[in-house]
Amino acid sequence: MNCRNIFALCCLLLLHIVVFGQKKTAVVSGIVIDENEQPVAGVSVVILGQQTGQTTSDSGTFRITTLADKAFALVFSHTAYHPIQKNFLLSPSEEETITIILHKRENVLQEIVVSDQRERREAGLVRLNPKSIINLPSVTTGVENMIKIIVGSNNELTSQYSVRGGSFDENLIYVNDFEVFRPYLIRNGQQEGLSFINPELVRNINFYNGGFSSKYGDKMSSVLDIQYKTPKKFGGSAYVGILEQGLHLEGTGINNRLTYLFGVRNRSNRNLLSRQETQGNYVPSSADMQLLVNYQVSKKWQTELFTNFSRSKFYLQPAYSQLTTSVFTPYFTANLGLDVYFEGQEKDQYTTNMVGISATNTVHKNLKLKWMASRFENDETENIDIAGAYLFGDRDFDETQPTFGTIVNPLGAGIFHNYSRNTLNIKNWNFSHKGNYTINKHAVQWGLAYDKTLINDKMNEWEYQDSAGYSLPYNPNTIQLTKVINSRADLDINKYSGYVQDNILFGDSLQSFTLSAGLRFNYNSLNREFLLSPRIGASWKPNWQKDIVIRAAAGAYHQPPFYRELRRYDGTVNTNLKAQKSWQGVLGFDYNFTGWNRPLRWTVEAYYKHMTDVVPYDIDNVRVRYFGENMAKAYAVGIESRLYGELVKDAESWISIGFMRTREDIEGDTYKNYTLDNNNNPIDSVTVNQGWLRRPTDRLITFGMFFQDYLATNKNLKMYLNLLYGTNLPYNIPGSVKYRNAMQIPEYIRADIGFSYQLLDSDRSKRRSHSPFKSFDNIWATLEVFNIIDRDNTISYLLIKDFSNTTYLMPNRLTPRLINFKIVARW
Repeated sequence: MNCRNIFALCCLLLLHIVVFGQKKTAVVSGIVIDENEQPVAGVSVVILGQQTGQTTSDSGTFRITTLADKAFALVFSHTAYHPIQKNFLLSPSEEETITIILHKRENVLQEIVVSDQRERREAGLVRLNPKSIINLPSVTTGVENMIKIIVGSNNELTSQYSVRGGSFDENLIYVNDFEVFRPYLIRNGQQEGLSFINPELVRNINFYNGGFSSKYGDKMSSVLDIQYKTPKKFGGSAYVGILEQGLHLEGTGINNRLTYLFGVRNRSNRNLLSRQETQGNYVPSSADMQLLVNYQVSKKWQTELFTNFSRSKFYLQPAYSQLTTSVFTPYFTANLGLDVYFEGQEKDQYTTNMVGISATNTVHKNLKLKWMASRFENDETENIDIAGAYLFGDRDFDETQPTFGTIVNPLGAGIFHNYSRNTLNIKNWNFSHKGNYTINKHAVQWGLAYDKTLINDKMNEWEYQDSAGYSLPYNPNTIQLTKVINSRADLDINKYSGYVQDNILFGDSLQSFTLSAGLRFNYNSLNREFLLSPRIGASWKPNWQKDIVIRAAAGAYHQPPFYRELRRYDGTVNTNLKAQKSWQGVLGFDYNFTGWNRPLRWTVEAYYKHMTDVVPYDIDNVRVRYFGENMAKAYAVGIESRLYGELVKDAESWISIGFMRTREDIEGDTYKNYTLDNNNNPIDSVTVNQGWLRRPTDRLITFGMFFQDYLATNKNLKMYLNLLYGTNLPYNIPGSVKYRNAMQIPEYIRADIGFSYQLLDSDRSKRRSHSPFKSFDNIWATLEVFNIIDRDNTISYLLIKDFSNTTYLMPNRLTPRLINFKIVARW
């Protein structure tokens, strides 16, 4: 071969290497998880049309190299899951990172339901879907609004809720096993900021509305147990709305040994409050930041850091208020109006900060030990200096008259002045240990905790009322204030608590019986009271043709005083206040069945609470005013029923209905009924004992519904409906024995609806490589209509006297119909 031929051959070889040896490639990598965000190993990952591929690792990860600039599809398959196909078109050297969620096949899903019975075994336990919370149309976003569908509500401006006749102070809230608290000085829902719980960070929601076990704390009503996510990869979300904006980031690091969650939110209710009956300059704002970091030190040790900082501010410079109500009597019908003109301002601030650390040691597969330490602080200030002049009388509603909307027949007039300079600082340190040991059919749990609480409280309040030229209460020789509170409290409280509990399982998946028995103790240095609280729970799954679980629970749920219970109406603090005590019983069943060709779940629970050493209270908007004395006994009895299911596929909905009665008998609630002569002078009297009266939370019927739907031809357009109904509540005249339960707050009816449209779906194969939305999973736009029926719900009353000293109650209304818009993006 001559040199020319050799040179030509070398050129051909070089051309072959350049053209064919350096093919342009791209990479697809990611993780495969199930519906519970757990990695799935052994999943086959194959390029469509080819015979070869790979399987996911034990951690669910995969990585495939393929040709670029050429459309292809990956098929993910597993015998226990439905297969998924994803299409791609990648640029040279591009690496696409994806997360694949596989769904169980129907037959496997049924097996899982049979083997995992925790939710069905534990009395009072309701598990909520975190994804539904984000879609729930509600004025205040958060987990608590989903709970209100179950337990009812009478105020959309607050995240507080009442469970089975108890006040909000009777509920426990935990986030990753750390107990969290809320501000205490808040008087109404307008002042409230964000809920402590960030919905974008939530992984699991366990809500116990009664009958909870010994491992939870010493409160009488409920437990909200929240677990935040453990990220598997980098991701996040951002949303922008008229009322609220937020951002969250999550990810891993240090060879997946470190995970982090970070969330920030900002909320302003200014647009929400602009249509309130009291007009003025509202400047409410609330912001918070949360960080959760987990680090896997070794195979047996894991540490966690959890921090939170939030600040809510409320500024109000009221201008005027117009209230109207209709009065019907056998003698006349009138539209009574109250016009108030203000000067002054209200300026409040509520700051919460919290830091918690924990270390978990998995000694071996049957023994886990956990140590925790946390510090929680509430720092609150309340500054009010508002004066007003009012005119009360008949309001003209004749649009043909020039006096339309004004008061034409005055019945009363006067001025008032409200002044407050209140500060509250609460610091709580907690040091605790928890353990879990399983052996055979036993799961033994125990815990010890020490809490140190410092409370520094200063109250300086007074009210002045003037009616027709004289102050109330009337004294011709001096000017008297209607109310004066000037007090200070510095408390240093040490609390010790602990529990031991054994959970025993008998039988198998077809027929089983579980028993949970435990004992709690609690000691409080404030009142030197030592409490023991035995609790027991049981469930039985009979081997019947129908899939039914029968469950029951009973025990003692005693609640030591914390702060608000100690304050009497006059502002003094009762440090000798004993714990409120209750014995409770729960009995119910859980039934899985098929209806309308859909799997449905029906639960029913009946309960009874017997309470002693009760501290009576009144509720004004969201403010709970305690008597500060153990001076009552009470009971609550009721039955609740809930129906869960996907009335349309892949869209969970549920309906909840409850019937309840709660009564209290207050010591010393007697008064005299006088018989008067023609000159209104008393000539005789009879002592009346009030006996059993409705408690402030007594609501006979509670109904809630959450419904999801989408267009059959286009799943990108979805609808969410939130409906609440509750019968009337009693309203007590403050400081009056005779007129306790004298009035009623009318039925609460609320309907909120939301419509969401998916602007960008999760199929990235349709996006160009240079698209600015390349890394996004989805983008949704949502339009919400709050209070779609535009009902004027009442939250409280304002007491007004006319010239003849007759008292009228003017209703304070909640929000009218409002519209909200937001955009949510996730990546």
